[in-house]
Amino acid sequence: MNYSQAYELLCQYTKTESLRKHALAVSAAMRHYARIFNQDEEYWAVTGLLHDFDYEMYPDEENHPYRGNEILANLGYPEEMRAAIMGHASYTGVMRESLLAKTLFAVDELSGFVIAVALVRPSKSIFEVEPRSVRKKFKDKAFAAKVNREEIRQGIAELGVDETEHIQRVIEALKSVADELGLTGQ
Repeated sequence: MNYSQAYELLCQYTKTESLRKHALAVSAAMRHYARIFNQDEEYWAVTGLLHDFDYEMYPDEENHPYRGNEILANLGYPEEMRAAIMGHASYTGVMRESLLAKTLFAVDELSGFVIAVALVRPSKSIFEVEPRSVRKKFKDKAFAAKVNREEIRQGIAELGVDETEHIQRVIEALKSVADELGLTGQ
């Protein structure tokens, strides 16, 4: 299990560019947090990369992330990683007990939200996004309406981090993959 093998698996199941970009964003945020928490960066990045790899094929709550979990189990991916992936979807009822699981849950929705904030800036640059602009957009219920704000709040609480600091960390992580996400600016 390494990052390139995980990326091949992602591409095998996920054909749309937007879902692949989401996977890269979450992976970058997980890698960033692994550094902060002194954890295995590749392991955490792979967890982020694969958290939604089955979503395009199985987009409903009866199948995602259950089918992906079965696929990963058959490929020999570790239980801790699979439990974190199961726990990122609240409706599974899988408790987020490990630091890995709590972090994945905390960065998943927020990564997408921060990207949305960057994309509405005239420059479309992640390098111009600040926590205060993310917090301001967070209050606007019409902005990125599909993003579950309650899950973002819950993730921050479960991880036990300061909201502004968490947003800044996710922004910093996304800067590291700005080229791949198309967020370097115009």
